[in-house]
Amino acid sequence: MPNPFNQQIIDEFRANDGRVGGMFAGSDLILLTTRGARSGNPHTTPLGVLTDGDRILVIASAAGAPTNPDWFHNVRAHSQVTVETGAETYEATATPLTGAERDEAFTRAAADDPGWSDYQAKTTRTIPVIALTRITAG
Repeated sequence: MPNPFNQQIIDEFRANDGRVGGMFAGSDLILLTTRGARSGNPHTTPLGVLTDGDRILVIASAAGAPTNPDWFHNVRAHSQVTVETGAETYEATATPLTGAERDEAFTRAAADDPGWSDYQAKTTRTIPVIALTRITAG
């Protein structure tokens, strides 16, 4: 079960077709459901997104914590995820970006929202950027 803060956002997101108020009002959010790396149980997390052509990008910042968030460990173990946008729900493949592609995506995200740079400054780890690519039917 998500922590109470995330659960409130998840409930509001689902009740209002992807819109939330408070500190996230107007933000581009999704709900990402992963399978637990060890348990295989579903876990849902609200995340900010950055559009990147036919895919969306999410950043495993954990607010600058010294370790990656649990959902990132889950996508490394099980790359198929479920994405809820408010308008639709679909299956996607989660792929961590590497090298120059990761750096360019993070730089672009930080230009849109300097908070990402603040999170990176708080930690010695390189904050991962993950591409979510829709799995097409058939």
